[in-house]
Amino acid sequence: MKIGSIGCEYTHDSSFVMDRPHGTGAGLFLLVKSDALFFINGDRFEVRPDSFVLLLRDTPVKYSAISDKYVDDWFYFDYDERDLEWLGTIGIETDKPVHIDAPGEIAQLFRMLAYEHYSTERFNEELEAALLECMLYKLARLTGSGALPAAGIRAAKSESLTNIRTKIYSVPEAELSIDSLAAEVGMSRSGFQHSYKKMFGVSPISDIITSRLDKAKRLLSGTAMSVEEISLSCGYRSPYSFMRQFRNKTGKTPTEYRSDARKTE
Repeated sequence: MKIGSIGCEYTHDSSFVMDRPHGTGAGLFLLVKSDALFFINGDRFEVRPDSFVLLLRDTPVKYSAISDKYVDDWFYFDYDERDLEWLGTIGIETDKPVHIDAPGEIAQLFRMLAYEHYSTERFNEELEAALLECMLYKLARLTGSGALPAAGIRAAKSESLTNIRTKIYSVPEAELSIDSLAAEVGMSRSGFQHSYKKMFGVSPISDIITSRLDKAKRLLSGTAMSVEEISLSCGYRSPYSFMRQFRNKTGKTPTEYRSDARKTE
């Protein structure tokens, strides 16, 4: 998630109305500090002070003051599918007002977030990203819906990803695709790639390439198989794509690698 613009303590009189029938065009986070009336996707909500709303870019929304004024903190943000999956994982609901029980802590984090967003000081972008993540985790905790998945679920997910990695290195010649691997663990393509890299520090496609090239190195140094035979044995449909990838990753052609390996024997 990346904040585009942000504001604190914006106050409007009783005539205030914000109407976006086709959505705001970006994600919008509101920390509502006064009584307000919201229509989100056609549903009516009377929103109490100390509530937040996280709206997606295409969500139809209309909100207005109920009493003599409307007050909120807000920021617009960009996001992708991975961000939405993460929000769902920690329990943050979208397109629905949620009341919080400890607004002071969130308001303080929001002010710090706004300061870093407009700051030109060192590490302002890194601090902004960290504060945003911290605030969302705090909101998830305060609303009670944000407990992380149960230990058993986390363990099962870790085990599934470990099994996938074992498969990649056990059968490097297999025709594995990101979509098929994601389906195997019941995750979306982007969610799988995000979780895999977070757990192992490398992308699944990087591991697939590494496993194939590791096998190729073993065959080049330990057998008399031709380069074409090795490329097929390592899951490459074309010896040319194998040779190109091998050279890109090792700095040598397969033939040069074999020659050097034999010189050291």
